Amino acid sequence: MGNLSTYETIASAKQKEGKSVTIIAKLDNTQPIEYNAVKNPNYCSFYVSDTLGNKAKVEYYFEKPYDMEKAERIVLKGKMKGDVFEITQKDGILIKCPSKYKDDPNVAKKNLSQN
Repeated sequence: MGNLSTYETIASAKQKEGKSVTIIAKLDNTQPIEYNAVKNPNYCSFYVSDTLGNKAKVEYYFEKPYDMEKAERIVLKGKMKGDVFEITQKDGILIKCPSKYKDDPNVAKKNLSQN
């Protein structure tokens, strides 16, 4: 049977502290991304907000995902530990970037007809 996981809000994830959950959130660009490849290449922290406006700090124990700043949405798989969402699996972050064809349907049609 396939994966029947549901998505949590930050508030509901806090109520399930220590249990593995999945959250869909947006990068909080008002807060800095902490990543120093020289100091520790396997630690990145940043802040996210969910659709209800709840915010949380995220600690990811791997290198900073490429183009994270451009993300429309971020799917996070991990566990709440107090007010921090911890991700300890490399595949615990899925970055959803905007489509390069979103604003120009003619480019999308042209590329589609070439294939």
